[in-house]
Amino acid sequence: MNHRTGVALLTLALVCMTGPTAAETGELRFAKQTSMGYVQFNILERQKLIEKHARALGLGEVKVSWVTFNGPDAMNTALLAGDVDIVAGGVPALVTLWAKTRGTAQEVRGISALSSQPFLLNTRNPNVKTIRDFTDASRIAVPAVGVSVQAVTLRMAAAQAFGKENYAKLDRLTIALPPPDATIGLLSRGSAFDSAFSVPPFQTQQLQDPAIHTVLNSFDVLGGSHSFTVAWTSRKFHDDNPKLYRALLDALAEATDVLNADKRAAAMLWIEDSKSKLAPELVVSVIGGPQVKWTLVPENTMKYASFMYDVGIVKAVPATWKDLFFPEIHGVAGN
Repeated sequence: MNHRTGVALLTLALVCMTGPTAAETGELRFAKQTSMGYVQFNILERQKLIEKHARALGLGEVKVSWVTFNGPDAMNTALLAGDVDIVAGGVPALVTLWAKTRGTAQEVRGISALSSQPFLLNTRNPNVKTIRDFTDASRIAVPAVGVSVQAVTLRMAAAQAFGKENYAKLDRLTIALPPPDATIGLLSRGSAFDSAFSVPPFQTQQLQDPAIHTVLNSFDVLGGSHSFTVAWTSRKFHDDNPKLYRALLDALAEATDVLNADKRAAAMLWIEDSKSKLAPELVVSVIGGPQVKWTLVPENTMKYASFMYDVGIVKAVPATWKDLFFPEIHGVAGN
């Protein structure tokens, strides 16, 4: 989808839905994680796009604040507690919260995707060529055991390799470690683990070491391109703040256009905001990678939802991807 067309679609949908409302909130509070899946957020913050679109809709000055988390559980807890308004992360975290809250006063749904890109299971063990080669001595660092998008994707891969009833076969080998720390450990060769299922740009940084190779690409598990990062919020925020929600979507669409128009500039902005010491060319190569798409269109979200339901991780499954997201994004060709 052309994102300028996306702006028009989103605006039209919101105009149709918006009627007389009570006063909307004057603050928008974001939660984000430490990876390169949220570059639009860097652009939103630096160019003050939400403030710009809020003013254009007559909302006046809106305060926008940002909090960084290391995993999905803490972010979702903050959202349900009313401490943040907008959360972004992997699809399994959204599916989990949707299933938990659907039909309740705390109902949560997706806003849009942010990017489609693979994450890689890398190892320094030369004997590990596929996940079938892991042994009891192996240890795999993931951002969060059992619940992170990497952990769920590993379970999907295990179900494909060993049968659905053995989807948790590799869980015993996983340990929880933030991607930056996992990368330091993998590169140091002296840690208690030999593999890491990580996120960009850290997974790319790991592969700069010739002793490290990729065992699994998430695109292979999902059968093609899939959403890596998505954003979500509560129905209460969505329903109570129709104009601010419209401003948010318009700002996300503009930020995506800005990113796709100049990926080098976006890379430099990410480096500055994250205080990264990575080489600029490496960051540029990740943002502009051949398998990377910066898009609001959800991809392959139902494969995650269906798997999680089939093996009992969640107790409900959406009928289509549209059940997982608020209506304003339904006009795009998602899945």
